[in-house]
Order: sequence, then structure tokens, then C-alpha cells
Amino acid sequence: MAVRRRVSHPAYGGARAEFTTGVARVDRRTKDLVKRLQPGDIAVIDHEDLDRVAAEGLIECRVAGVINASRSISGRYPNVGPLLIAAAGIPLVDGVGRELLDAVTEGQVLGMEGDDVFAGPVLLGSGSRQTLQSLEAAYEAAKSAMGDELERFAENTLEFMRRERGFFLDAEQLPKVRTDVSGRHVLIVVRGHDYKEDLAALRGYVREMRPVLIGVDGGADALLDAGHRPDVVIGDFDSVSSSALHSGAELIVHGYPGGEAPGAARLQRLGLAFEVFEAGGTSEDIAMLLAYEKGAALIVAVGTHASMVEFLDKGRAGMASTFLTRLRVGPLLVDAKGVSRLYHGRIRRSDMTVFLLAVAAFFVVIAVFVTPPVFREGLWFIVRDLWDSAFR
Repeated sequence: MAVRRRVSHPAYGGARAEFTTGVARVDRRTKDLVKRLQPGDIAVIDHEDLDRVAAEGLIECRVAGVINASRSISGRYPNVGPLLIAAAGIPLVDGVGRELLDAVTEGQVLGMEGDDVFAGPVLLGSGSRQTLQSLEAAYEAAKSAMGDELERFAENTLEFMRRERGFFLDAEQLPKVRTDVSGRHVLIVVRGHDYKEDLAALRGYVREMRPVLIGVDGGADALLDAGHRPDVVIGDFDSVSSSALHSGAELIVHGYPGGEAPGAARLQRLGLAFEVFEAGGTSEDIAMLLAYEKGAALIVAVGTHASMVEFLDKGRAGMASTFLTRLRVGPLLVDAKGVSRLYHGRIRRSDMTVFLLAVAAFFVVIAVFVTPPVFREGLWFIVRDLWDSAFR
């Protein structure tokens, strides 16, 4: 259990500094760490430019504190992740140094006090204790660097087009897919920004249109959590649960040019059948391209990357391929991002009327059996009158 208290410390001139303790969980990949975090743990990460999805994962785990070996905001671009951590009231110490990840043992009890990290009385390292005010200042300063990032992104996009020209302009060797996509809607789910809320808002659409459901890596688990079974799972399978792998979905491993297919080894160990789709870019790209080339009537995307900050949050030079993929499939692509904020389902008046009448009828039926016979005819008359008024 985490403990927070304020103590005097000579390093701060006797000022009162918050002291937080908790069990350390350590990982260089934040998305792997959140799988085993427990409430009250202290997350020790190495995540420069902490992105929004990773920050939301840490917050959902209700960690007691976050110690980042790198800078949560490097200044390359304005990333919102660290601000979410601070706004949630979670202590954040930045830039402690990568050697801390080797010095900390999983399960060790750590203490955070001001800029310092302790294991008992031993000082393990020091960084910069962030506040909402300091992070807001860094965020504003990072906005001025966006011009340089845009220029680098444009150069990367042009380079990708030269290197992977055939990927976008020539027919690809597509994997065999049992699921019939031709002429159908396809819903592609990536575990990105607002995916939970947007997927929940599309519940009626899924029920009515019965689209082909494609989960990209952890997006398969997002579908399962929402009560849907994925038809196809695509990715390198580094963040997919065993439940999703054994859900009966078709499994397509994202193979990279040159033959490397990182996810194949895991599926082979599990004895699961799979196909390989060898292509450049990201797994969400090949999911869109597969749906497009297989003749989908409409592609609906949840949690995918659409804005420049989201591309930069992803932290991959190959995100240029996502930009180009969207240009190619654009006529069929509908982004569901933000649909949860655009539309909030309401109970229709007629539905509420039927519900209230059903409740009223229930009590009337009970009343009939406990009311003297002389009054029963009057009760039935009242029920008929209410029903006629409601549906006139």
C-alpha cells in the first residue's frame, strides 16, 4: 500500500516536502508495465515524451507515483500525457537517468521525496519533481518547436514514399482471409486515444450493421472488453492477451520487409494458425489496406492515429506510412474519433413511456388481487385509459 506524508528534509532547507512510498514496478516499455501494475505501486519507466495513452493507462492503474528515467516532455512537441498525470494528483519525478532502471529491483519498496528517489535510507537517484505549473510551462514552450517537427515529418514522409513506392501504388500480395470483407462495413479498433468511449458510443452501430471487426494488437482486447468478438486480429502480437488469441479470430502477423515477423514466434509456441502480411508501415496501416484491398464498402476507425500530435506521440518514424495510408483509403474511411463526445445516447420518450407503463401495470395487477371486487372494474378502466393516452 502506498503511503504519502509530508516531512521536513534538509535538502529543501527544512521545507515540508511530500514523501510517497510504494512497491516498485519497473519496465522500459510503459505499455508492458501497465499490465502488471497494482493500485499504490510506483511505476518506474523510461519514456521520453510520455504520450496520452500511456499516461491514461498509468492513471487507470491508480499508481502512487511515476519515476521517469527520461524527460516526460522533451520539448520536441506539446505532448499532453504528463499533464494528465499531474492533474490526477500523481507525483512525477523526471529525468532520473536510465541507470535507475538497473538499480531498482521489481517489488522493492521505493520512496519519492521532492526530486529524490530512495530505497530505505539509500538515495538511488535524483531528477526533477514536476508540477502542473512546470509541465504547463514546458507544454507551452514545446509548441514553438512544432515547426521543426513538421519539417522532419514531411522529410520522413517523402523518404518513405521513395522507399516503399510499391506498397502504395502497386497491388500487394494479400494474405488469405476466411472472413468475407467484400461489400461489408469494417470496424478497425486500435487502442489509441478515447478508444473506450468511442467504441461504447458505436454499440448501436455494431449491433445494427454487423461490421467485420478487426482488432489491431491490443485493439482485439478492447473489442472483447466491449462485449464483441473480433473476426480478425492483426499486429506483431506484443500486446494481445491470450484470451484474444484464443477467441476464434483469424490471426494475421505483421511481417516487415525482409521477412522479419516478430509475432510469429509467439503464435507458433501456442500452436495457433496464422497468416503473414509482409508490408512496411504500422499494423494499423496494414489493417486499413487489407480491408480496402478486400473490397470493404466502408472502413470505420476507432483509436487510430489521425492528428500530427498523435503521430508524434506514437514515436515512430514509420508513422509517415499512416499518413499516406489514409490518403489512399480516404474515400472509404470514417474516423470515429470523438464520436462519444459528438453523440450521447438518450432513452427515447416512447421507450420511457413503455417502461413506466410496464411498472404501473405490474402494481395494478397486484392491486387487483388485493382490492375488493367492487373496485376492480374501475382499476382496469384507469389502466386502459392510460394506455390509450400514451399511444394515441
